[in-house]
Amino acid sequence: MWLDIQIFGFRALWSPYFILSILAVALVYYLITGPYRHKFGGGEKVTGKQQIYFYTSLIVLYLVKGSPIDLLSHIMLTAHMAQLAILFLVYPILLIKGIPVWIWRKVIDAPIIKPIFALLSKPLIGLIVFNLLFSIYHMPAVFDFSKSSQPVHAMITIVILFAAIMMWWTVVGPIRGDDRLIPLLKIGYVFAGAALITPACVLIIFASTPLFEAYSSEGAWIQAMSLCVPGDVLDGLESKISGAEMFSPMSTLDDQQLGGIIMQTLSTIIYGTMIGRVFFGWFNSESHTIDPLPDAPVSK
Repeated sequence: MWLDIQIFGFRALWSPYFILSILAVALVYYLITGPYRHKFGGGEKVTGKQQIYFYTSLIVLYLVKGSPIDLLSHIMLTAHMAQLAILFLVYPILLIKGIPVWIWRKVIDAPIIKPIFALLSKPLIGLIVFNLLFSIYHMPAVFDFSKSSQPVHAMITIVILFAAIMMWWTVVGPIRGDDRLIPLLKIGYVFAGAALITPACVLIIFASTPLFEAYSSEGAWIQAMSLCVPGDVLDGLESKISGAEMFSPMSTLDDQQLGGIIMQTLSTIIYGTMIGRVFFGWFNSESHTIDPLPDAPVSK
């Protein structure tokens, strides 16, 4: 039986408190980068392009963590993988490009952040750490543990997201001096990122049995649903629902395999798009530095 997720209620579907948090962040960004930037030691005024990037990043963050996509991510691995592809591979780029350099300098120079950033922003380390954490996260025991409580789930998500920001910093970081790689090496770096995320996807795609109890075991699934569904609502529904397959047209195994395919496909598209951006940016900059041909001699 395929049930409608509307039964979980408005709070679970649309996360109104999260909307308020997003709006508050948008307001703070506007004030700090606009009318009150000098009070915070701000430099140049934020550009229109940076504003578009930042506000788009907030919309993207809400879509993957506050809209019904978040609820579906606890029901279907397909939605979970689409959520992670956007959260870890798209959102960090928008965030990095949306924040002015002078704010980034204040963040990076903070005593706690500075040594961590100095280590993880090294290209090879940032690339390995993110992909290692992503692969470990999708080990069945770790994945099911992450779904066991809200603090654990939030902590793991934040740690991997921070690693994703460090990985993308090498490619789109705005601070001069942190641009350690020439364009050709950036292309190789992004290609390596696409390759390193593949093993985790392949293991999920070709697994012959369901890997994650959070989607296949009734008790573990109910526990995972408590991360996004209010307790009073879930208590009222517990006798009526028995597992994720009640809300999905696919079996748990089919959903798992499709989830791996979705992650592999989206990551390939995102990494491929970034390779294209780096290449064409490099090509355009090189074309502007080519010496013009000498004028033809004037015949007398």
